[in-house]
Amino acid sequence: MSDDTIRLVTIGRIFRRRWRLLAVLAVVGALVGYGASVVFPPQYTTSASVLLPGQWEERELLTQVDIATSSTVVDRAAAALHWSGVSGTELRDRVSAKAADGNIIKISGTADTPERAQQLSDQVAQQFVRFAARIAGGSTDPGAATGPGALRQKVEETNRRITDLANAADPGQSVESVEARTALEKLRTSLEEAMTKLDEADPATNKAGMVVMGPAARPTGEAPPTRMQLIIAGAVLFFLLAVIGHLAAARMNRRLRTEPEIAAALGSALLGTVDVPDERRGAHRPQGRGPLAWTRRLLGVDTRWDVPAPQRSGDEAGRRIRYRRICTRLRDQLPAPRRLLAVVPDGDEIARRAAGQLVAEARSDPLLRVVEVSVDRPIVPDRDTESGALVVLSAGRWTAEELAGIAEACADGRHEVVGIVVAGTVRARPKRSAGPPSDEPTPALAVRGHATGGSV
Repeated sequence: MSDDTIRLVTIGRIFRRRWRLLAVLAVVGALVGYGASVVFPPQYTTSASVLLPGQWEERELLTQVDIATSSTVVDRAAAALHWSGVSGTELRDRVSAKAADGNIIKISGTADTPERAQQLSDQVAQQFVRFAARIAGGSTDPGAATGPGALRQKVEETNRRITDLANAADPGQSVESVEARTALEKLRTSLEEAMTKLDEADPATNKAGMVVMGPAARPTGEAPPTRMQLIIAGAVLFFLLAVIGHLAAARMNRRLRTEPEIAAALGSALLGTVDVPDERRGAHRPQGRGPLAWTRRLLGVDTRWDVPAPQRSGDEAGRRIRYRRICTRLRDQLPAPRRLLAVVPDGDEIARRAAGQLVAEARSDPLLRVVEVSVDRPIVPDRDTESGALVVLSAGRWTAEELAGIAEACADGRHEVVGIVVAGTVRARPKRSAGPPSDEPTPALAVRGHATGGSV
């Protein structure tokens, strides 16, 4: 196939000549998308926000995101929700988290109803805050005392002991009692300053106070993909697959389109090309019967789409000149006057009409007899009154193997292929007087239908 298959004009030709088929396939794709939306029920998604106070680095925020979606947090949320038949393992696929600007973690939950989606997001956010607080305290056991907390209790006990010692000291104004009370107050001040510095240096103290920023909003619409999105996606997918299928079929098409390729396949010389007026209801449309043929005509697949649109031709007189020149070439190259078989592939309506016109132009000398042969099992009559074959066919319909079979059938019937005529369709212009019309009637074809005799 030539590079013409990748041009935009080829895409436009598919749209123009296969729009019915493309529309039907798009509708089928939409129905498939609707069926998928029925099989997979709609889902609803909402998010709950958790604020992390203090200064956080990016890697620390990513760690908190992993904690929010960890199995421990999700399992505790599942235990708190008490949903029948739903375990923590199933909820892990429905929960996600991401870090947003401003040290905020958004925890999203997906469920089959808006109410459940809201409950899932809120419960996971609460369990995440509780679990993060326990981690920041140094233990995941809620009953265990934390390290900084225990130290703070020891400092408070020490302050009370200092107060007791100061009260038990000599209440007098002796030098020893004043120095003792002064030393105890200095010790109390030093302990308080040490605890203040410890609190400022401890990152857990600054980062443990996570806050859930209100309940999650109840979703009002389905989460993607919605039913409408599935319907549209199905229609677009089937439409694109149909177009790609047409392009792939055109790329893999092995039908010969050019005159040199056709001449090489038949092993003979090209005598010329002729024009046949386009008849859209006859030349390109097979007249089949039955439901299948009716369906093909309805969808527009009974005609080929990859054939270029017929070009506008000259008047009828100009077209007849082409036929006369081919008849003249045949007479000039034949060693003696003889009759020839005009071999036409069966089903090639354009070539059959061109062969009929050749017979009409050669009416003064009965030069040709038309014979239609099947390309599947080509059979050409044995040599009798005709000695030689002129193959008439249209371009872009037959493969090299099919044409080689016709050439072999001609050789089996002892007919030499003396030439090839390629016929093409054109758009006829309105008739106008280009000369006096011919008074002689057009003769009918000598033979029409499949010939018998010969060997395959």
